[in-house]
Amino acid sequence: MDAPTLDVRTEPDGTVIIRPLGRFEAADAVRLQQVLVHTVRKVRPSRLVLDLAAVSRLDAINAGTVSAACVLGDDHQVAVFVHNPSSRVAEQLSAAGVPPHRFRRTTAAV
Repeated sequence: MDAPTLDVRTEPDGTVIIRPLGRFEAADAVRLQQVLVHTVRKVRPSRLVLDLAAVSRLDAINAGTVSAACVLGDDHQVAVFVHNPSSRVAEQLSAAGVPPHRFRRTTAAV
């Protein structure tokens, strides 16, 4: 099985978009956590978007990581949003504590 990848890019307006690709399991949690924490604490964009359009599955540990990133973002004045999760992933994230106002469905999902 191929390891999932993280595509990270910065938009002209300063928004950082993190796009995980593939299945994110417990073994991948550290990498996702490191990227999210680094982005919030060191890069400190005004807005961070986690685009989950290409994520087919998210385990409980990674769901908790996303939830914690939302809280960390609030602490550092970084607006964290989750774009394009599947209904299953959105349910997992909601159960992990991600508030509904963080979810966005965009048409520009790639």
